[in-house]
Order: sequence, then C-alpha cells, then structure tokens
Amino acid sequence: QEQLVESGGGSVQAGGSLKLSCAASRFAYGGTYAALAWFRQTPGNEREAVAAIYTRDGTADYATSVKGRFTISRDGAKPAVYLQMNNLNPEDTGLYYCAAGWVPSAADLLSAPPYNLWGQGTQVTVSS
Repeated sequence: QEQLVESGGGSVQAGGSLKLSCAASRFAYGGTYAALAWFRQTPGNEREAVAAIYTRDGTADYATSVKGRFTISRDGAKPAVYLQMNNLNPEDTGLYYCAAGWVPSAADLLSAPPYNLWGQGTQVTVSS
C-alpha cells in the first residue's frame, strides 16, 4: 500500500532543533525522477514547499527561508526521508507534510503539482 507516515513533530523554543521523519513505501521511493519533499502549512498561509530531494542521487533544493537551517536527507534502505531543522523560529510553526512524486525537472522540485502522494502531517510549534 502506498503511504507516507510522518513523525518527529513537537514543541520547541526558538533556537531549538527538531528532526522530522517520513516512512515511505518502496513504490514512492524508487525511479529515476522519484522525489520526496517536505511542505508546510503555516497559520494564515498557503501550503509551501520547504525542501525536496531526488531519491536516486540526493540532489536537493530548499526554500530560501530555510536555507542554512534545514537539511533534507534520505535513506534508501528503509526507505525514508528526513528533515533536520535547526535554529527554529516562531515563523516555522506549522503542519509539516511529507510528499512523494515524479519530478522530471529539478526546477520543479519545490512545486506542489508533481507530488501526488501525501502524508497526514506532523505539527511543529516554535515558541519565542
């Protein structure tokens, strides 16, 4: 069964760290253009891409707001994708979703349309 299951959310103070995990099915993980991504829904805003990675070679892309603070990685043996979040600030508060899709162009890694499999989300709350 194709599914994505997120874990690792929680509450931290500003400046703290969290690591999100997403367990993926083999189907979602394999293939030349298979990509896994993290999106977030913050209060009052539309869902936005945070980071994405090609499962085959690890090529990754990040939203400008998280560059230098967040790191996406994958583990083909599990398979799974992770999001290490450091130096968190209150603006990072939101519901974080794992997504899987087929992304032929690296320019589209942070675009929502290529992703057709979504997890249920895990809440991240950062207090000041």
